[in-house]
Amino acid sequence: MTEATRHPPGTPCWVSLMVHGLDATQEFYRALFGWEFVPGPEQLGPYVRALLGGREVAGIGRLPDDRHLRIAWTPYLATEDADETAESIRGCGGTVAVGPLDAGEAGRMAICSDPTGAVFGVWQAKAHHGTATAGPPGTPVWNELLTYETSIGKFYRTVFDFELGPADSPEHDYATLFVDGAPVASLHGVGDALPRDRGPHWMTYFEVADVDAAARLVVELGGRVLSPPRDGTAGRLAVVADPEGAVFTLVRSVGR
Repeated sequence: MTEATRHPPGTPCWVSLMVHGLDATQEFYRALFGWEFVPGPEQLGPYVRALLGGREVAGIGRLPDDRHLRIAWTPYLATEDADETAESIRGCGGTVAVGPLDAGEAGRMAICSDPTGAVFGVWQAKAHHGTATAGPPGTPVWNELLTYETSIGKFYRTVFDFELGPADSPEHDYATLFVDGAPVASLHGVGDALPRDRGPHWMTYFEVADVDAAARLVVELGGRVLSPPRDGTAGRLAVVADPEGAVFTLVRSVGR
């Protein structure tokens, strides 16, 4: 388990989801992960923070009725200066779609995309440092960029000063992002295997006690199983989508 402190720059420090049906989405994740909810900053509209055992683990906001954006979990990468990072993103061929702007006393944020179109957030912490616990079931434990080629890692290395570690096997286009020697996220180049309707995108992994049972519960709650439970190097995994189509991975990590 890890507790919330100020995260080193580049570290994924928060995950957030924007949906149309905020109440229904809260009910889905409450039933799936045991989350409770409290109000959060509303600079971009109604927003709640998800709590597990009294600690903040994720955020969910409501999209305006006239905004028809892709519904997706978005990781936020920590920064000491959101404005400076936004300028670096633009300078390296990325896009800054929202902000930088203040989220009340919580911090300063921006919504951006890399040169391939994968969306991520930038978070400059003030009162809110981000995810307060990671490891127990119901918490986000990993983020992976599914992209065409891991050569996009040069963008993230330049903007966030990541160290890049290649895959152990030359047969897989896979790389790990490190901050201060610790692995924090991964890049997976899958080429034409990317879903045509999604393109390059970040995937959030949520820990569960039983992947098979959680996948069945997703279906019972109105979601879908996109990739059935299987064993992988990280543990047992299943790719699922909530009722509004937000895709995420259920994982029972090795050793847990």
